[in-house]
Amino acid sequence: MISEPELDGAWESARPAEVAQDDPVPARRPVRPWQWVAATAVATSALWAGGLYASGGLPAAEPEVRYAVTDDLCRKFGAPALGRAAGGFTDSTSNETGRHPAMDWASCSYDGDGPDGISLLVLVELHKKTDPGPEFALGSYYERILGAGAAWEEMPGLGEQALVRSSEAGEGLELRVRDGGAVFSFEVMSFGRSEGEPGPAEKGTPPPDQDALTAAAVEDARALMAALRKR
Repeated sequence: MISEPELDGAWESARPAEVAQDDPVPARRPVRPWQWVAATAVATSALWAGGLYASGGLPAAEPEVRYAVTDDLCRKFGAPALGRAAGGFTDSTSNETGRHPAMDWASCSYDGDGPDGISLLVLVELHKKTDPGPEFALGSYYERILGAGAAWEEMPGLGEQALVRSSEAGEGLELRVRDGGAVFSFEVMSFGRSEGEPGPAEKGTPPPDQDALTAAAVEDARALMAALRKR
């Protein structure tokens, strides 16, 4: 059996005393907790970035909701400017109204009794989850089905974006306004009057003045936006 002095002597003969005393074997440094956290964060960020890349990027922010639709749009809004241009609206009918987590909507139809037989359809769509801006200029779904017709023109100074166009026959116009997640659509139609119908005959009746209709539609759009804007 080897005694402790013999072990000590063997150790000292294998390594010089000054090396054994002055140059100890370096111990393995412990891994700091923050180093583990940083490595995990890098790996997680890489996986998260990969997931974003695969899904197309960060989720889109919800639009700012500045308006609230009403269950009875006809009672809330009478379209006075277009009514004057049409010679007065004799009837108005509230159409389908809907509530959905993604969008609320309401609409109203107005029938005129003037010489031009003008009618109006107003639709309000409140987008609560997605911004309607990127697809705003595409128009409505039936426009994409039936054809675009006349080109849209920008109408500056009305909401965040506004587009207007006249019918190809000059018998009406469309105005669309986007603001605060809401889209306001005005469609003015002039059918004229045929002989035998009440009111002046269609023959010799000029089409409605487009500039006057546009000005009236813009005025009514401002009034509708003010009526539905959240207080």
